[in-house]
Parts: sequence; C-alpha cells; structure tokens
Amino acid sequence: MVDILPRVGAVASVDDVYKTLSTVDGLAAWWTEDTTGDTAVGGVLKFRFPEGGFDMLVLESEPGKVVRWEVVGGPEEWIGTTVRFDLHQEDEFAIIMFAHEGWREQVPFMAHCSTKWATFLMSLKQLVETGAGDPAPNDVRVSNWH
Repeated sequence: MVDILPRVGAVASVDDVYKTLSTVDGLAAWWTEDTTGDTAVGGVLKFRFPEGGFDMLVLESEPGKVVRWEVVGGPEEWIGTTVRFDLHQEDEFAIIMFAHEGWREQVPFMAHCSTKWATFLMSLKQLVETGAGDPAPNDVRVSNWH
C-alpha cells in the first residue's frame, strides 16, 4: 500500500480549517463547487468534477482535530482508500497533515492525484487565509486528467 502525504500550514485557527472540512459549503469553497451530502459521521458526501466524481463515507469528524472519509464511489484506484485531515495549531499556523491512504499500487493516476491534492490543499489554505479558494471547475489544470 502507498499513501499521499502532504503537509500544509495556513495562518488561521484549526477551528476555521475544521469548518471548511466539515460543512458542504466549506468543502465547495476549496475542493469542488459541486459538493452535496451529509457531513455527519456515517453520512456520505458526493464530490463531482467535470471529469467524474467521488463518494465519501464520513468515518470521523472531531472539531479542531480530524476529519476522515472512506472512498465508497469513484475511480477503481480510489475505492477503499481513506482521506484524512489531521489538524493541530503551531503558533499562528493551523497545520493540516493530509493523507490519502491505502492505494494498492503506485500508478500514474496516483502521481496525478498527488499533484491535484497539493493544488486543492493550497486552495484550502487560500480560502482560510483570504476568504476565497479555487475549487473545481476553477482549479489548476495539471494534465490531460485535469
């Protein structure tokens, strides 16, 4: 198994970051505008992009600490993987320890997703620091997979 593991710091509180990870409006403001679903533990979130989408089962959501999902719908490579945001405060920085865990193998699509996660995490950082992110469909295109 292989994982995608970026770390991002944003000049914000972990509470502000948690709000962007635990509400449909917050998620739509940095990842994809086409976000629907239930953010409560046991709920399913649906994230849609021009080229496809993902369904995530909410496994864990603890204010100011962690949000964790299991991918239950989407590309074959994503099914059964987990997406995790661990949060902690370091001075004025909210630190986001991100993990997309459980990839069966390192494939070109994983490399693409690693880059895309980095761009979306920068969108999250931008959102909590300035009030405006760059969610899909206005995100940075990194390759032919978008």
